[in-house]
Amino acid sequence: MRQLTNIFWLVGKELKSVLGDPVMVVLILWSFVVAVVLEASGAGDTVYNAAIAILDEDNSALTRQLTDALGPPWFQPPVMIAPDQVSTEMDAGRIMFVLSFPPGFEADVIKGLSPAAQLEVDATAVSQAQLGTDYISNILISETRAFLTGIPDAPASPVQLELRRAFNPNGNPVWFKAMSSLLNQLSLLTIALTGAAMLREREQGTIEHLMVMPLTPFEIALSKVLANVVVVLAAFTLSLTFVVQELLQVPVAGSVPLLLVGTAVYLAAAAAIGMFLGTMARSMAQFALLVIMVIIPIIMLSGGMGAVESQPDIVQRLTTVLPSRHFLAFAKAVVFRGAGASAVWLEMSLMAGLGAAFFAASLVLFRRSMDLSG
Repeated sequence: MRQLTNIFWLVGKELKSVLGDPVMVVLILWSFVVAVVLEASGAGDTVYNAAIAILDEDNSALTRQLTDALGPPWFQPPVMIAPDQVSTEMDAGRIMFVLSFPPGFEADVIKGLSPAAQLEVDATAVSQAQLGTDYISNILISETRAFLTGIPDAPASPVQLELRRAFNPNGNPVWFKAMSSLLNQLSLLTIALTGAAMLREREQGTIEHLMVMPLTPFEIALSKVLANVVVVLAAFTLSLTFVVQELLQVPVAGSVPLLLVGTAVYLAAAAAIGMFLGTMARSMAQFALLVIMVIIPIIMLSGGMGAVESQPDIVQRLTTVLPSRHFLAFAKAVVFRGAGASAVWLEMSLMAGLGAAFFAASLVLFRRSMDLSG
């Protein structure tokens, strides 16, 4: 009972320390509001509002129809361009795509020939250039069929691919990017706040005060983990409700309470990692370098930037020790597929097990550092 009382008051001290620091409060608000919105709705792996120009030397009904089809939201309203302006505009970076129609383009299409329309692309943005090329190609094929047959979806061959998307019918990238951004902010803030709390005690000399009190290293360490879990979980809940669901309109197909329980488990694991790094570091500069070394792999290898299955085998095996990988799999299953506890218990168990291992390792280091200080 006394141990629980000690942990309770230590958690209160940590909460007061975090919430009483204006910089920390601003960082939390920025991470779970502004950063999530910017990352989820910012430029990504789709073409949006790309600049396109048309060099129309045919000036026919077909080329005008094709020009009108290349518009928002994928492209800016097309601008007409002269032959001597193409190089200048592309060199200046004002135009990404230039589509040129030769004379007699419509007549050759009507005759059943295969006229060539030239597309010049500024490929300095490789991903956008490739995707934009595919968009333009599909639009030209569809509109040409509509011009000839009146049916945009007229089959080009006996075989057709009928596409049905599961869990995200419109293929909206904001859904996935919003959850991925939340994971990134959870990892960064929890690790940074917990490690900074450890170093703040050391730099301000309050660790000596704690050492002379009737407190155990376990109570001190656990209080820091719990306090940061409470703060970040509250920020996550508000961000999920008002930013992700209300502002970004990302639906949660599964149980929100289950999502919060899994998030709490992950936060405990991330806080244990933060405490481990904070105990290893001897200064804020060292801690900052350690955080960079840990956060980058967490963001890149956990499945938020690309499928884990597409990584080399040895990297996939290494990522199994990252709680963030299991949390992202858990979150996607609950949020998008509506999975229940029976489907995600393994991910939750792995997060809890890895968190316990990191906490045990950090507790050993913390006890050793306190013994050396004493």
